[in-house]
Amino acid sequence: MVYLLLGNGFEEMEAIVTADLLRRAGAETALVGVDGLSVTGGHGIVVTADLALAQTDPDKMEMLVLPGGMGGVQSILENRTALLLIQRAWQQGCYLAALCAAPLILSHLGLLDRRRAVCYPGMEEQMGSAVMLKGKRVVVDGRIITGEGPGTSYDFGLKLVEVLKGAEIAARVRENVHYHG
Repeated sequence: MVYLLLGNGFEEMEAIVTADLLRRAGAETALVGVDGLSVTGGHGIVVTADLALAQTDPDKMEMLVLPGGMGGVQSILENRTALLLIQRAWQQGCYLAALCAAPLILSHLGLLDRRRAVCYPGMEEQMGSAVMLKGKRVVVDGRIITGEGPGTSYDFGLKLVEVLKGAEIAARVRENVHYHG
C-alpha cells in the first residue's frame, strides 16, 4: 500500500499527478488526510481523501509519499501522529518519497543526514546535512526518493512507479499518458 499524506495547504499538482501515475501502474494508493477527509490544497482545490490518518494500517505500508506545499508541510510537521507514521515507515523498511518543500520534513526527522537529495530551489540551506544535488529533478538514495518541485511531478511519480513496479511498467505508464519530459 502507498499512502500519500495530505495536509491542508498541500501542493495539488504534486499529490494528484503522483497518485494518478501510481494508480495507473496498479499500485494500491490511498490519499490520507492528516486533519480529516476533506483537505484543501494550497491553491484552494478541495480534495476528499480516501482515508483519515487514524485509518492507516502501517503494517500494510510499502511507501509513504509526502507532497510539498508549505501549508501541507507545516500541517504534517505539527501533527505528532503523522510524524510517528513517517518514522515507523522508515523503521520498517518502507520507501519514503518527498517532493518540493516536503524533504524538509525528512530533514527535520534526521532522515536525510548525509543522503543525496533535492528540494524546492532556494530551500537547500534548510536541509541540514543532506547532500543537495542542484539541477537534478528526482534523486533516489536508498529508500528515500526526493523531487524538486511541482514541475517535476511527472518525473517524480514515474520514478515511484519504477521503484515499486519496475522500469517496464513505468515506461508503459509514461507512454500511456504521453509524457515526454
